[in-house]
Amino acid sequence: MSDRRVIEGRILRGRDFEAIDGRVVIEDGQIVAVEEDPVDTDDIVVPAFVNAHTHIGDSIAKEAGEGLSLDELVAPPDGLKHRLLREAGHEETVAAMERSLSFMQSGGTAACIEFREGGVEGVRAMAEAAEGLEIESVTLGREEIEAMEAADGFGASGARDGEFGRERTATREAGKLFGIHAGERDPDDINGALDLDPDFLVHMVHTEPIHLDRVADRHVPIVVCPRSNLVTGVGTPDIAELADHTTVALGTDNVMLNSPSMFREMEFAAKLSGVSARYVLKMATHHGADIAGLNCGVIAEDRDARLFVLDGDSDNLGGYRNPVRAVVRRAGVDDVREVVLDAAD
Repeated sequence: MSDRRVIEGRILRGRDFEAIDGRVVIEDGQIVAVEEDPVDTDDIVVPAFVNAHTHIGDSIAKEAGEGLSLDELVAPPDGLKHRLLREAGHEETVAAMERSLSFMQSGGTAACIEFREGGVEGVRAMAEAAEGLEIESVTLGREEIEAMEAADGFGASGARDGEFGRERTATREAGKLFGIHAGERDPDDINGALDLDPDFLVHMVHTEPIHLDRVADRHVPIVVCPRSNLVTGVGTPDIAELADHTTVALGTDNVMLNSPSMFREMEFAAKLSGVSARYVLKMATHHGADIAGLNCGVIAEDRDARLFVLDGDSDNLGGYRNPVRAVVRRAGVDDVREVVLDAAD
């Protein structure tokens, strides 16, 4: 006997978020129909977010390191976050990560792409933290090939920190995801990162025309984290220019520096960049899902039933005229009425 449920509201349908009144019909964790029909509600039905770049282990040290530079905060092996991670006990780290994942789930995030410190043990700690939750972690191990083998891929710190050729080869042979930080504090490590033929790049704050041409030629997606870049003082990415050359997704980066709220990241990105609210919502949903190889981020038939419902008559959203702009530039966790994070077997 199938598990069937129906979600009503103003649905942001398809990859372009066409706003229709109607119903989403779900069976056994999959969307089987999106029906257009008048409904008596102002609720907004939104595809769940994919947070395309996180460092959830930093949950043990929220708002630590005031006044420190980027390298002093996060550069391996002895940046503040790495020292604090080494000092923290396993149970403390897992409990803190679990709380961050729970917060993300309650705010409509279906999945994250996690760059997980700590080698194999770090990968296992992430799996332990996510156990029992509906949010999915696409975990990229770091520091050793064995971590990649235990995870969903490899997340490299940056081309200036090492060669990463062996790790890239092993990840490719395993058929897994390879991502790398690049262009965060300057452009000097971008060509080295691109030489590794990554599946995606993270940050790309400081780019030059040659880098953008290489990105466009190879169709390499980029994940931007503008709030993090602002906090660390490295500048902010030119999202519009990046989007002219490739697919751009959105991440919240270090929990030490920012809450892992996609609502906050979207609002900041939209008001900072000048790109449309519709494009920012793509960055926060199916662009990240495409990088991770997930069947979500879109409300359409045959997609996993991963979505959330916003109270369109909340004090914050009541009277909205443009549902996409309302989601991106105004909505928050307090407006979330229901989160559905089902997935087909």
